[in-house]
Amino acid sequence: MTTPDRPAGRFISIEGPDGSGKTLQAERLAAALEERGFDVLLTREPGGTRLGDQLYELLMANGGEPIDPVADALLFNAARAQHVAQVIAPALAAGRIVVSARFADSTLAYQGYGEGVDLEVLRRIIAIATRGVRPDRTILLDLPAEVGLRRKTPETITRFESFFDLAYHLRVRAGFLEMAAADSDRWVVVDADRSADEVLGDVIAAVVGVLPAHDHARDAVARSEPPAAASRMQ
Repeated sequence: MTTPDRPAGRFISIEGPDGSGKTLQAERLAAALEERGFDVLLTREPGGTRLGDQLYELLMANGGEPIDPVADALLFNAARAQHVAQVIAPALAAGRIVVSARFADSTLAYQGYGEGVDLEVLRRIIAIATRGVRPDRTILLDLPAEVGLRRKTPETITRFESFFDLAYHLRVRAGFLEMAAADSDRWVVVDADRSADEVLGDVIAAVVGVLPAHDHARDAVARSEPPAAASRMQ
């Protein structure tokens, strides 16, 4: 319950095509917020829990046989359900700022727009997994699919680069942009085809408006310079 001493938490998700820098920007945003006095939980999907980490190894492994797109969606949302119940919802209830690299919109972009699973079916699955938890702000790190794929190194290539062609990744990007255009109150699109510091400046600016209004740290974030160091996962 929200009280004067325990403000409501805030949930910030960072989305984008492969290679757009979601993990880096989530880490640096969390560091910027922590340096200005906010209590921040940094997390990612799939992951954030023991079950999520185990499913990450299965879902992202660069090898094995292809996974049916419906099975893909169900597995990602199984990880998400555990993530919400065990990590995200308790942190929000405690008044923390949750920063997550990816959340439910990735299912719509990848399994929906990318692989063709009916979007309404996916929304019903997501509703079960998330229990109504929804980001207050979603930042789309946007860049051409070709640029993002070129950024991938052998160590960071997953089955989404190995099994899917450029046309798939173009559909994923188009899906993200379509969702952002349809819900501009929640989404902010940031040009990710720039230096990491330039991107971070826009990421910080995008979250100021959803931070707790009565917290003095909000103004500090608005005046802040991008931090050089990244926060570690919690």
